[in-house]
Amino acid sequence: MRIKSLSAIPVRLPRDLANARGTAGSPTRLSGEGNYRWSTAYPVLYSVNFETALIRVELENGLVGWGEAQAPLAPEVACTIVEHLLRPALEGVEFDGAPAEIALLWERMYATMRVRGHSGGFMIDAMSGVDIALWDLAGKLAQKPVCALLADAPKTVVPAYLSGASGATPAERAAFAARFAEEGIGLVKLYYETEWSDLLAVADRLPAGMRFAVDAVGMARELDARDARWLECPLYPEEIEAHARLAAAVNTPLAVGESYRTPSEFAPFLRIAKILQPDLGRCGITGSMRIAQGFAGEVIPHLSIAMGPQIAAALHFAAAAGNCNLCEFNPNVLDTANAFLAEPLVRAGGHYQIPQTPGLGIVWNDRFKQVAGN
Repeated sequence: MRIKSLSAIPVRLPRDLANARGTAGSPTRLSGEGNYRWSTAYPVLYSVNFETALIRVELENGLVGWGEAQAPLAPEVACTIVEHLLRPALEGVEFDGAPAEIALLWERMYATMRVRGHSGGFMIDAMSGVDIALWDLAGKLAQKPVCALLADAPKTVVPAYLSGASGATPAERAAFAARFAEEGIGLVKLYYETEWSDLLAVADRLPAGMRFAVDAVGMARELDARDARWLECPLYPEEIEAHARLAAAVNTPLAVGESYRTPSEFAPFLRIAKILQPDLGRCGITGSMRIAQGFAGEVIPHLSIAMGPQIAAALHFAAAAGNCNLCEFNPNVLDTANAFLAEPLVRAGGHYQIPQTPGLGIVWNDRFKQVAGN
């Protein structure tokens, strides 16, 4: 059977910035005008919208697989790469859904731009979206959930942790987290905004038994004193030796990964970080499994702005990887994704339920068809 077609759909949805602040995709106050605005805490742009890139792969028999590239800004870039580089490389290629075959197609996509300096960034994002769609097809062809293709005995549930705490004050943010603690969530990731005293005030107001992780750098000794679960992405991605010095100076484990896309990019951090966080929309299922298998520590997938395919891919990865026992949960993101699914992705209490239908378990509803034009 051959791959009949590849196509990509840029998605841009309005979002409630007030409710999203302090959570994935909008962790800090933003300044400026237009759709892309500067963070007031980090030198980086954020979108005022919910943006992503969906990938559709169809076989000759009409079977369709869905994937998603992590594209919180300019999703059209990843979609253009799929259309002009990856589609010609894969259309007409034989595909029977074997995992080894998907690995070969990953190498085929990577080879298209290997000697041209495009071994990361948007190129790998686009590849990852296609990779997820191929795994979705593989599961459908085998009539198994993707996690059952990745592991002999995958988990059926995976613990979730709360990503961000929305609110205008430390008390409001702590109360936001406390609501989920009552449902069984035992960990919350806090984002630094403008004052470390505010972040620590949230941490100190959390209910008894709820631990916290931090997405920022600074005040590491204070995190040690509070037994923080991890310190995430504390420095600029390219500062490898600075990460090593920080890891040696503090007890709080370093967690890195959302900025990297391939095993090669992760390699320098195998000796530094205690936790790796591959983003399925940037590493794909193939790359994420390679990263997990090559690491002796803990692996926790990063999950930011995403619709159904990317969230489902993270869940199947978490279910299959032996060194993964936690997955990121953002209420606004999951609600947005589920608004377009006929069969919602389920977070019940403190756990995600792993989809058990063939492939990723993604079934779009009529609202999605209106947005995507399919």
